[in-house]
Formats: sequence, structure tokens, C-alpha cells
Amino acid sequence: MRRSEFAMPEGIYLDGNSLGVMPHAAHKRVQERLEQWRTQVALGWEDWFGLAEALSPSIARLVGAEPHEVIATGSITANLHALLSTLYRPDGERRVIVATALDFPTDLYALAAWAERGGGTLRLVPSRDGHTLHPEDLTAALQGDVALALFPTVLYRSGQRLDVAGLTQTAHAAGALIGWDAAHSIGATPHDFHADGADFAVWCHYKYVNAGPGAPGGLYLHERWHGLTPGLPGWWGNDKGSQFEMTPGYRKAGGAGAYQMGTPSILALAALEGALSVFDTLELHEVRARSLALTDHLIALADRHLPEMKLVTPRPHAERGGHVSLSHPDARALSASLRNLGVVPDYREPDILRLAPVALYTTEAELEEVVRLLRDLLGSGDHLRVDLTESKVT
Repeated sequence: MRRSEFAMPEGIYLDGNSLGVMPHAAHKRVQERLEQWRTQVALGWEDWFGLAEALSPSIARLVGAEPHEVIATGSITANLHALLSTLYRPDGERRVIVATALDFPTDLYALAAWAERGGGTLRLVPSRDGHTLHPEDLTAALQGDVALALFPTVLYRSGQRLDVAGLTQTAHAAGALIGWDAAHSIGATPHDFHADGADFAVWCHYKYVNAGPGAPGGLYLHERWHGLTPGLPGWWGNDKGSQFEMTPGYRKAGGAGAYQMGTPSILALAALEGALSVFDTLELHEVRARSLALTDHLIALADRHLPEMKLVTPRPHAERGGHVSLSHPDARALSASLRNLGVVPDYREPDILRLAPVALYTTEAELEEVVRLLRDLLGSGDHLRVDLTESKVT
């Protein structure tokens, strides 16, 4: 528990899987970088020039990679486009891209665009229950004419955690490349992308890593693909030793750094810099253990006190990420009512209330209070009187 290291808002905050609480270290580092800008102006670039690369060892530790395989840059969507432009190489009948029907929509937008460009199709693995994915369906979808697959490490609605190592092995045995969207797992669960053999991955840093709204995204590219030239080159991905020679020819940086495009936001990188300093002092297996203890406690409370609400998050630890999703026809009204009572949960269409106990700052007492409030709302029906036309629930 590192609660004292965060600027905790009033009330109870259970939306860290959408936007994490601000670490004091992030606030401090942004202030320091602002002061550099104020006092040094352009001379500050002597310190800022390699800032993204300097963060790679800390990021690599979070995703189980070598430092040269990761870089802080762009966003999930931009990074996915950059990697697909390089790695999606339709050949003969092998033109299909595989994703799932439960993916976050932005991934599907990017995948569909590249499948169309390559004369292929985007094939979606269906869900049998509307909330989770069956391992056999995922395995079957990787067979045949698949060129590339992208799966989420943890599903954003239900919190189901997929088998990265097993599915990566299956994809490779079938002759396909595979990447992962780790938005809902980085900072909450350990990863081992390099050892698992994943070809690529993308993620954001504003959820469990707590690097702030619009924080730079992250990408991983296994070193086996570092000989390729990025399909979407940009000047910040040029070799740092020759970048300011300003020649018309692109000389790519080594490793994942080549996938940077435009000049980065130093202030955004500063917030990430501060947030990562918190994780530098943590053991990731301890973070995961604390996360599982909290979600176990929340699930047990819901089982005992909220029989009207259906748990859609898998119960086994190996199949669960860092948040708990409960289904109820009045989920939107319940979410709005909780916010009126000083609790910040998260609502997802059509009937999902997501609750994210974050290992670094959530307490058991907070979970008990939230379940008590939900029990009172369901018992009294007060949530049915909330004005949803004025609700800011998203």
C-alpha cells in the first residue's frame, strides 16, 4: 500500500482502470520540467532530448521486455497503426487479421483499416456469453489464413485475463504474428512479453501506471523485428546520433525508439517519469498479490450482499485482471447514484458497473463502504430517482 504517495481525492475512488490517481512524484516532476522550460527555454533540450529513451528501463520492467524493445510515445491507436504498417504483410491467402468481438473499439478501427488496405478481412472471435472469451474459440480463430492477431491482455468490460504465453505459442505454431493490447493490465499485473515471444504490444500509461490524462502511450516490439524499417517513419525516430544532420534520408534509431514520430511532449513525459519512479521501488508480484486480495474481497462482499448483481469477471486468479465488473439492468443509474454519494465507479454500456480496487491506494474499508451503499440503493430504490439526463456518467 502506497496511499500516502498519491493525491487522493475526497470520497472513494474506484475508477483507476480509466484514469489513475495523481502520484505526488508526477506532480513534482512536471513542476521541475516547467521550471526548466521557464529558466532554460530551448537549452532545456540538452536534458530533454533522450528523455523517452531514459524511461525505457522502467517501462521494460513493467512489461517483461528488454529496454531497447520498448518506448514511451504516441497513444494506443497511433502506436497500433505504426506497428501494423510495419508488421502486417498479407501474402497469398494469408491476409486475415484476427481480433475479438469484445475488444476496445479503437483497436478494431485500426485493424479494419489495415485489413482493407491489404485486401484482407478482419475476423472477430465471438463471445459465448457477451462478457468473456472461450479459450477454444481463441485457439481455433488463429488457424488457417491468419497473417496477424491482436488480443487484449485483459478485457476492458469484464476484466477477463487471457493467456498471453499460450496464445502466443498457438499463433506462432499456426504461422501468424500476434500482438497484445495491455491497456488494462500494465501496472496491475506482471507481464513477460519477451520471454513469451509476443511480437508486439501497445498500451497506455494513464490507468494503473497513473501518469495522467493523455499520458504518452507505450509500445513493445520484439527484437527479432528490429531490422525492419518502420512503415510510418518520423524525425523523432531517426538515429539520435544523426538526427540533427537534417538529411533527407531516414536513418532509423535502433530498437523500438525508431517508432517515435513527432517531437514528444516533455511535460507529458515528465508526469510519466514521476509515475514510473513509484513503480521503480515496487515488486510487481507484490502489486499483483495485493490486487488479487482486493478483488477477492470485493467479489466476496458482492456474493454476500448484492445477489441482484451478476459477477461477469472470471473468479480464477489466472483469468482475472485488476477490476471487478458487475452486471445489473440499472447499472447506469447505480453508477450515477454512487457518484452523488461521493464514490467514483465506472459504467460501461449496456449494463456493467466496473469497480477497480487499485493495489497502491485502495483499502478494504472503502470496498466495504461501497458495497454497503449499493445494498442501500438496491434496497430503497433511490437509484431509480436519479436524473440521468444530467448525469455525467461515461
